[in-house]
Amino acid sequence: MYTLTTSEAQGLQFIELSNADQSTKATLCLTQGGRLSDLQFNTIKVLANYAPSTYKDNYASSILFPFANRVKDGAYAFEGQNHDLECNEVEKNNALHGLVYDKHFVLSDSNLQADQAVVTITYNHDGLSKGFPFKFDMALTYKLTDNNLSLSITVINTDTKAFPFTLGWHPYFISKDLEQSSLVFESDTRFLCDTQQIISGSCSFDISMPYNLKGVILDDGYELQKPKVEFHTPEYILNIDSTSKENYLQLYTPKTPNVIAIEPMTGAADSFNNTIGLQILKSKASYDVTWSIAFTDQKQPIHTNTLIR
Repeated sequence: MYTLTTSEAQGLQFIELSNADQSTKATLCLTQGGRLSDLQFNTIKVLANYAPSTYKDNYASSILFPFANRVKDGAYAFEGQNHDLECNEVEKNNALHGLVYDKHFVLSDSNLQADQAVVTITYNHDGLSKGFPFKFDMALTYKLTDNNLSLSITVINTDTKAFPFTLGWHPYFISKDLEQSSLVFESDTRFLCDTQQIISGSCSFDISMPYNLKGVILDDGYELQKPKVEFHTPEYILNIDSTSKENYLQLYTPKTPNVIAIEPMTGAADSFNNTIGLQILKSKASYDVTWSIAFTDQKQPIHTNTLIR
């Protein structure tokens, strides 16, 4: 039987979901935007377990809404009105990672069974955020089984006005040896960025798969042709899938050894200005997306990157 346990530490509220023998478990932090703070399958940790005190710097597993990644100078226009978001990426003068990453979610529903745990947490936005004067409700539903975790997000526009949005998720995964790990995904477009890490153009992406991560430093965005990404490590394989019609991917290797951020998104960085993947949610309308992670405990041979001529 799966269990749900609540706890509090360092002024933060947590929910832990686990199977009967504790070999598979997931931890959510209600106080830090409902993020997934820990995840393991069959005793193997797949999520980099950053200390909660570092969250303001790494945004680990944060939900990116109403914009994914950056908005240049925090400025955008919508329906003839200019808006200025808070620039929380001070050194580059950008608005970063949306508005819900630090909001307090509350537990609204749970369903525990022998083979799975499902929990829904919610947040209601009052429309008073600087630069985004729109009301919305958000529900995050996490479903955990022995070899799978899914995150389903529902956003409802509770305002009288439409608003622009993209959605993203910012998990950091850990490998026993990132140098002996690889990725598989389908893309023919990589975005180019300026010194503010704002998209300035694009180029063809023609590296064959698997994409070997040995010696690779990443902070790159891609337009995906299919909504699937595989992460192969010496200990496990993850298959990351999406229900979104349009799919984008941000890859980032932090200074932390053997860690990589694999970020699925419904739109590209600075979408409020470049409109890449940007959607409009009308008053009283809703939007749903599900990202899922399937775990396989096995080893995978690593290949060398080869340019496709």
